[in-house]
Amino acid sequence: MSAILVTIADAAHPPVRALVEELDAYLVPLYPAESNHLLDIETLRQPEMRFFAAFREDEALAIGGCWLHEDYAEVKRVYVRPAARGLGLAKQIMRRIETEAMACGRLIARLETGIHQPESLALYRRLGYADRGPFGDYPTDDPNSVFMEKMLG
Repeated sequence: MSAILVTIADAAHPPVRALVEELDAYLVPLYPAESNHLLDIETLRQPEMRFFAAFREDEALAIGGCWLHEDYAEVKRVYVRPAARGLGLAKQIMRRIETEAMACGRLIARLETGIHQPESLALYRRLGYADRGPFGDYPTDDPNSVFMEKMLG
């Protein structure tokens, strides 16, 4: 079996785009439109974004990125293809996101996830993320959102 490489990725690269679209297809039915805070491909390609993918040869298995705000990094679009779950890829992607955030001078990582994603919530808590209130432009009264934060470094 080939090694898995986590690397910077272009969200528009077809195998990476396919994972973004898989994630959309998973999330859209779980939440009402106003609770889905999905960044599109073009936003994921902006200079303030750092986007990563885990590849085995040419196959993208997992994705995730961080949006560099002025004083924190926001974790966005973490997803592992179902067939690749159990390989520790979400942890690898998160480690890469956190390393990049610190390299860019951000010592706080924040994220928003949903109440219907227990696996994601459990992962983030295992990685040291703690619940916090809404941040940025998120609505303050969305019952479907969970906000979390971790001090890096």
